[in-house]
Amino acid sequence: MNKKDKAYYKKLILEKREGLLVELGSLKETALDESSRPSSGNSSSYSYHMADLGTDSQEREKAYLFLARENKYMRYLDEALERIERGGYGDCKVCGKPIPKARLKAVLHATMCVPCKTEHKENNS
Repeated sequence: MNKKDKAYYKKLILEKREGLLVELGSLKETALDESSRPSSGNSSSYSYHMADLGTDSQEREKAYLFLARENKYMRYLDEALERIERGGYGDCKVCGKPIPKARLKAVLHATMCVPCKTEHKENNS
C-alpha cells in the first residue's frame, strides 16, 4: 500500500472515529442521565408502574450495550490507525496478501481478506 492510499484510509478512519466519539458522548449522556436520577420522591424520573419500571430498566440496559459495542468498534479503529503507522494495514494477517480496497473501504478495520475471514468463521462456528 502506497503513502497516498494510507493517507486516504487514515482520513476515512479519523472521520469515522470523530463521528463515533460524538455518538459515544450522546450514549454516555443518555445512560448516565437515566441511571443517575433519584429513584424516589417527587423528583423521580422513574415511573411507579411495574411495566414502566421494566421499560426504564430495559432502555438503560440497551444504552449500556450500545456503549459497549461502540467502544469495541473504537478500539478496532484505533488498532487500524496503529497498523497504518507501523505498517501492515491493508495486508491479510493470515495469508499476507493485500486486502482488496473495496473491502477496506467497507470495513475500515479489516485484518483479513474475504476468503481467509470466511474460512476463519467456518472453523470457529
